[in-house]
Amino acid sequence: MSAADGTGTWTWRRTWAQSIASPGRLAIGVLLLGLSCAGLYALSLAVQLPMSDIEVYRAEGQAAATGGDLYGFTVTKWALPATYPPFAALLFVPTTWISLTTLKITCVMANAALLALLIHLSCKTAGLRRAAYSAPLVLGTTALGLWLEPVFQTLVFGQVNLALTCLVLWDLSRPDGARFKGFATGLAAGIKLTPAIFAVYLLITGRVKAAFTAFAGFGVSVLLGALVLPAASLEFWTRRMFETQRVGKVWIVDNQSLQGLLARLLHTTEPGTWWLAAAAVTGAAGLWIARRCHVHRGLDHWGVLATAVTALLVSPISWSHHWVWCVPLLAALIAHARRDVRRWALVAAVAVAFTARSMWALHHKGILALHFSWWQQPLASPYPVLGLALLAGLAWWTRPTPGRPGALPDTRRVPAPRAGGRRPSGTPAS
Repeated sequence: MSAADGTGTWTWRRTWAQSIASPGRLAIGVLLLGLSCAGLYALSLAVQLPMSDIEVYRAEGQAAATGGDLYGFTVTKWALPATYPPFAALLFVPTTWISLTTLKITCVMANAALLALLIHLSCKTAGLRRAAYSAPLVLGTTALGLWLEPVFQTLVFGQVNLALTCLVLWDLSRPDGARFKGFATGLAAGIKLTPAIFAVYLLITGRVKAAFTAFAGFGVSVLLGALVLPAASLEFWTRRMFETQRVGKVWIVDNQSLQGLLARLLHTTEPGTWWLAAAAVTGAAGLWIARRCHVHRGLDHWGVLATAVTALLVSPISWSHHWVWCVPLLAALIAHARRDVRRWALVAAVAVAFTARSMWALHHKGILALHFSWWQQPLASPYPVLGLALLAGLAWWTRPTPGRPGALPDTRRVPAPRAGGRRPSGTPAS
């Protein structure tokens, strides 16, 4: 991925010049984004959007600022508690400086801007540099991306998923050897624990310095939390982080992790040993596949995606809005589609799966999610099914060829991403 992030001919300066030269395209992009935002606003008037998570974040910031019980309160009609580490509560203190209404509006605008940034980063890391630096295209795809189910749910709940994904993707897309590479990933893990898996990915791909820098970033977040909120830190790291039931019920369709899939498939609220075994196998296999993408194919962006999907699968709970990694996934699939009709069909199928909201179309209230028939199971768990399929596909693409252990497979299976006429170094030619 760092190769695709190298110096190229497409820069922000050239983008600005191109936008001035083609104001019509820029106007179309702005119009599409305006229409999309207007649609969201109309929907918010018709259906009250809860934005419940931003209220939790605000309450965490209030507790951190006033010395309140960080893990003793609940807010909203759903009685939601704080579930993030104390370091996150420190970052949420500024949310208490403005009214709740202003905070919600700011959150929506910030998430829309973060989606545009994520699209830019996703295109750049996939080798689509022209697209990454095309203002009309970024604005247009942002308008469409707002309606991807994970992105839309992030807006609905006022979540921080887009911010964390941007932070990790920016950090890992920097060239190997860049100063403090990994530190931002460690800080992201200090806010929400799951990004810690990317430090493991850096370690197993031989980038030891970046891996330990990530661990250091995580350590700094823990230390800051402990210095400012010592009691809350002791409580979280010794007890609260193990209480997954605080986050929510594992079997509901909102949970698009491997545990959620198994709970619904086995019709049980506690998949227990079945989930632990499946998570262990999936975690090991996913990281192995991610390493193969980087070491054997030189495609670090696919390794990062494999790691992200692995984290989402093995996490006890991965709400549907956690799957905003669908944005860089779609960019990577588009980069490798070229003129192959079947690959474009795959891009369309994945885009539809992340837009269809099939899990919400089912009757899933209460314990109904535990009584789905066999044909409803893929509709109830589209994201873990896609995640497992992605890992299986990457394992196939990176397999050694017969007679040459560890050699690259036929490069026509995964062509080099488009890069405006230049091929990133380390990427096999097609």
